[in-house]
Amino acid sequence: MQRIFHRTQSIITNNRAIGANIMSTNTTDNARKVTTRRLTEMKQRGEKISMLTAYDYSSAKILDEAGIDVILVGDSASNVMAGNMTTLPITLDQMIYHAKSVMKGTRRALVVCDMPFGTYQGNPLEALASAVRIMKESHAEAVKIEGGSEIRESIERILSAGIPVMGHLGLTPQSINKFGTYNVRAREEEEANKLIEDAKLLEEIGCFGIVLEKIPAKLAERVAKEVSIPIIGIGAGGGVDGQVLVMHDMLGINKGFSPRFLRRYADLAGVMTDAVQNYISDVKSGDFPNAEESY
Repeated sequence: MQRIFHRTQSIITNNRAIGANIMSTNTTDNARKVTTRRLTEMKQRGEKISMLTAYDYSSAKILDEAGIDVILVGDSASNVMAGNMTTLPITLDQMIYHAKSVMKGTRRALVVCDMPFGTYQGNPLEALASAVRIMKESHAEAVKIEGGSEIRESIERILSAGIPVMGHLGLTPQSINKFGTYNVRAREEEEANKLIEDAKLLEEIGCFGIVLEKIPAKLAERVAKEVSIPIIGIGAGGGVDGQVLVMHDMLGINKGFSPRFLRRYADLAGVMTDAVQNYISDVKSGDFPNAEESY
């Protein structure tokens, strides 16, 4: 009986150890650094990819610790951080500053930095120099570029240096003056066919993923099925491999932007306004600071 008891205890101990190892493995996997390769693995097993923008250390730290897969240091900083009407005015130096700040607050997420307008169009050597500066000075892990076949040489030059590139097709905000509108793109057959061709080209030359912005959901789903690299949508329906939103929009900090594709997960503008008004009231009344808040 005693021998059986010891053997039973041994089995229980071993099972607990195995269970602990499994839990440890799962925990390690959940904390595993997100890379371009891991994004492809996620697509292959049907796991959706979550992506949000961030432009500073504190926000990036919150997103990263919450478990976001990809942080995009977007040129949308031109709008939500600098108050510009378009993304065009933001400079390479400013993007490097934002990306460097984000990298300091990030451990797990893959950090992708937008290449701003004028740093890659038309001059492959300038494109390479701009991408190298982003990687060396900010330590970002990849760059994102808007456009297809027309910027092929620039993308190939950047890729030749071992720098990961994410593409961006559909509505490309840096071309707003060409389009003249932020309306849905690729509704017509000709533009839709070009988008499909460009997506396949970007995959062929070595991009690790593509953002599709504001295009018909059926077209986006088709692209996601016809290419092997991850397709991240913004206003492109749910048939793609992941989603991206601007953090200020989804948190309700920016209340002046309400496109159909935006879902607000908080009303931080309201929360912040209430907090500031309460602070003002407490200062005016002399309630802040009280005795416990003084030295």
